[in-house]
Amino acid sequence: MSITRRTALGAGLAIPFFPRARAQAAPVNVMLESEVVILDPHATTAAITRTFATHVFDTLFSMDGRGMIRPQMVEAWERSADGLAWSFRLRPGLRWHDGGEVTAADCVASLERWAPRDSLGRMLWAAKAELVAQDARSFRLTLTRPFPLVLEVLGKPNAPLPVMLPERLARIPVEQRIREPIGSGPFRFRATEWRPGNVMVLERFEAYVPREEPANFLAGGKRVHLPAVALKTLTDQTTGANALMAGEIDYMQYLPFDLLPRLERARGVRVIGLGGIHMFQGNFRINHAASPMDDPAIRRVLWRCADQASILTAIGVPPAYRAPACPAFFLCDAPLDSRAGAAEMAYDPAEAKRMLAATRYKGEKLVFMTTAGGISQTATEVMIQSMQQAGFQVEEQVMDWGTVLARRAKREGWHLFAVYANGTDMFSPLTHFYIANTCADYPGWDCDREVAALLTAFAEAGDPAERRRIAEAIQAAAAKHVPAVMWGQFTIPAGVRERLRDMPRAAYPMFWEARV
Repeated sequence: MSITRRTALGAGLAIPFFPRARAQAAPVNVMLESEVVILDPHATTAAITRTFATHVFDTLFSMDGRGMIRPQMVEAWERSADGLAWSFRLRPGLRWHDGGEVTAADCVASLERWAPRDSLGRMLWAAKAELVAQDARSFRLTLTRPFPLVLEVLGKPNAPLPVMLPERLARIPVEQRIREPIGSGPFRFRATEWRPGNVMVLERFEAYVPREEPANFLAGGKRVHLPAVALKTLTDQTTGANALMAGEIDYMQYLPFDLLPRLERARGVRVIGLGGIHMFQGNFRINHAASPMDDPAIRRVLWRCADQASILTAIGVPPAYRAPACPAFFLCDAPLDSRAGAAEMAYDPAEAKRMLAATRYKGEKLVFMTTAGGISQTATEVMIQSMQQAGFQVEEQVMDWGTVLARRAKREGWHLFAVYANGTDMFSPLTHFYIANTCADYPGWDCDREVAALLTAFAEAGDPAERRRIAEAIQAAAAKHVPAVMWGQFTIPAGVRERLRDMPRAAYPMFWEARV
């Protein structure tokens, strides 16, 4: 399986099982990565809420499979010669799930609600002078200074997604969260059949008008052929994998690595891997506020300790589902792939020992937080062994993810933690968690003024070639600054029953275009 050229399926929830007696009307049963708990698409960066939002809501622009931004709800747009005025016109026939017509006023209110909650939205809003509806289908954004990435911000695939809501819902403060998820997307949330902890049903929205062009990742015409999709919550991955092999579910977002050989041989099951921006990037996040990790010379030793091949092997990721050792902050086999600084980032245990001895490190104990039972814990334990061989004193502290989140919010008491994130969140300097948040109040508290200035230049660059040059400069600076150390680029394959056909190949689950 060539993962460097393939994209594939997204996430899933576990599902209660529906009888197959009336196949034409029965929902397709799927197991996603977790249960959808937060229904408000503007309120969280949770990937599962993003998956929910891509089906129930819609965006003004969307990203295609090559990373290009395409119009989605927008029919036409125009930018003034000086780049300060942007005019947008909605497609005709757009309707909300409650029957109301989508208006420009809805879109203005939705953007005003979303932007303050999102890092890219705040960057755009810092240049905003005015956003007003001009008529039922047209609105205008006026800027105080040029901001070339307007469309990239409005069509970004990162959570929280800039989805549109009816104005009455968009007026609800994000802190209160919306309770009735009414969107204009290709699927409609069926509230009467929602059983928290058990099942959520998304039914085909009959009034949805898809774009004319073919669907392409999050962009294009999303034509729905399934009557409904049932997102069911199963107890664990093993139960889900057995249900998939038994034909009780049709799709499982994340397959367990230890069961891949059985799943690949199972009759009627297809195992699908993801490549490029649709893979995951693992990182060891470093706390720059905690000595001795405030010393860049000590941080740079960690590059020499990170053996990506050994970490991914220990986790159980087969070679077909991983990238070779990848030194690119913005992902290998991705639009901004850069190897700047790669020579200083290569695993070298002897060099790590030599480098550490030349620093001011005096044997201080480093606290390494990790999540119990997950692949991050395995990655952590391999890294700790390498760090100890180099001369570091390290204490692993194992806890649940909620405790990690609480602990990492404090500047003291920890030095590193392990995490992994979807490539669609990490392939741009403006969205990469540990690049975009430099000099911000963000766990890890690193600050590189050079990177911060380059991020501004990247956002203001109008030429793609210039943005690529700046991204390479950011990569080189980050290799020296070390906000985090990558521990591997990999995919967790999805499983699909052969009866479920034509699913889009993407970083997260998409059920438009799919057929039984």
